[in-house]
Amino acid sequence: MAVKAKVGTKGPRRSLHFVPGGNDRMFEKALASVADSLILDLEDSVTADNKESARDAVVEWVSGAEFGKQECLVRINPQDSAWGREDLEAVIAAGPDGLVLPKVVTRSNVDAIDQVVTALERDKGVTEGSTSLVLIGTEVPEAVFHLHEMARNPRVDAITWGAEDLSGALGARAKRDSAGNYLEVFSFVRATCLLAAAAAEVQPVDAVYVDFKNHKGLKKECHDAADMGFTGKITIHPDQIEIVNESFTPSKQAIDEAHALIAAFQEAEAQGKMAFSFKGQMVDVPHLKRARQIIALAAHITGQTG
Repeated sequence: MAVKAKVGTKGPRRSLHFVPGGNDRMFEKALASVADSLILDLEDSVTADNKESARDAVVEWVSGAEFGKQECLVRINPQDSAWGREDLEAVIAAGPDGLVLPKVVTRSNVDAIDQVVTALERDKGVTEGSTSLVLIGTEVPEAVFHLHEMARNPRVDAITWGAEDLSGALGARAKRDSAGNYLEVFSFVRATCLLAAAAAEVQPVDAVYVDFKNHKGLKKECHDAADMGFTGKITIHPDQIEIVNESFTPSKQAIDEAHALIAAFQEAEAQGKMAFSFKGQMVDVPHLKRARQIIALAAHITGQTG
């Protein structure tokens, strides 16, 4: 189950890159990038007047483009909007790897979409159960308290959080302090997303870093996120992708130490011990679990990138 929490439908899901629906230039650039997943967006990056034309373009992209090893995700409009249901029907027929669901609030919201997707898969000749769901489950304050329930829907394989919509809903004057750190309420939501993902054994994806020219700040935020347990991050600018990929890829040192720790556990277990000293620290089963996760993730990344 640990591997499920680390990969998307086609492999590692370190970078999830947003592409505005209908923008052919940005789409072609994204296809040529090293992003693990592309999120073709029909929601916030598309004006109301262009919703239908953007949908047509995205359906054409999904149906006709060669994504190769990149995961193809589509962020549809909320189901209570004027475009949500038509987005769902058109996109499922095109056969993406998954959907990104914005502004879901409760488990019943997710289950209802799951049921519609199942019916559409059958009707459109798409392999039943093949469409995964990625939730943006914190854009509405109420949703924060239902994250762990929403993440347990069988189609859900990742959840992420967003500070922008949430700050608007809260009437917040700022999201970060003068040092660039999230203010307390946003740190709480970020941690809640991580805990809910871990509890449901799905991938925790960190929110976008909007100051896209600040590469130093992005590296620090990625480092902190990876240290906490996040395994991927959303990107909005091509220059962010390689930084994110590197940050969420286990280093050679981490891989070597994981192998050494696993070997030490095998030796200790043969002596009837599962808690012992390793490089000056006491280790036990949780450390073994983490080492195995590092090795599994590294193997998936190697398999994807060759």
